[in-house]
Amino acid sequence: MRVASLLLYLLLLPQLLAAQEAPASGASPSTAAPRVRVVTSAGNFVIELDRNRAPRTVEAFLKFVSDDFYSGLIFHRVVAGFIAQAGGYTPDMEPKAVTENIFNESGNGLSNLRGTVALARSTDPHSATSQFYVNLADNVDLNPRPTRWGYAVFGKIVEGMEVVDDIGHRPTAGGGPFDRAVPVEPIIIERMELIE
Repeated sequence: MRVASLLLYLLLLPQLLAAQEAPASGASPSTAAPRVRVVTSAGNFVIELDRNRAPRTVEAFLKFVSDDFYSGLIFHRVVAGFIAQAGGYTPDMEPKAVTENIFNESGNGLSNLRGTVALARSTDPHSATSQFYVNLADNVDLNPRPTRWGYAVFGKIVEGMEVVDDIGHRPTAGGGPFDRAVPVEPIIIERMELIE
């Protein structure tokens, strides 16, 4: 009986794996992996979103993009060799108001590797809102573990990683509520646009 079960499993495994990678029903490959161009004062980059692995996060992020929420905000936390974070503060270091938290999808199988994009949050695992970060290095310590929540990856940089790397090497100091890691010269998100 065990041998028959194992054979059945081995026969079905390729189809199960293919089903995991297939777009959600009714979603074409382009809508399963929408792309967003981020236009900044330091240059442009493109994020490819993973709607299959992080559906709630991607929908929330796309809503912020369509509402033009990010225009005029800055990269407010830049730590060389770690992350570049944006999506929450104006150039005068005022926080931009948000109304809803996003459920933490960190157990989705995506890892905090160099070039991936994830949601920033406080110590509360479900406190993420609009703030996101780009991993400037492999940061597997930000992944979930059996004893704690991680930080939800929902996309990856597919164009312009050199721009993000440049942002990651800009001089920083204290500013606003932060005692360090704020770029001395503001790096402003001029706009984000969904690429059709």
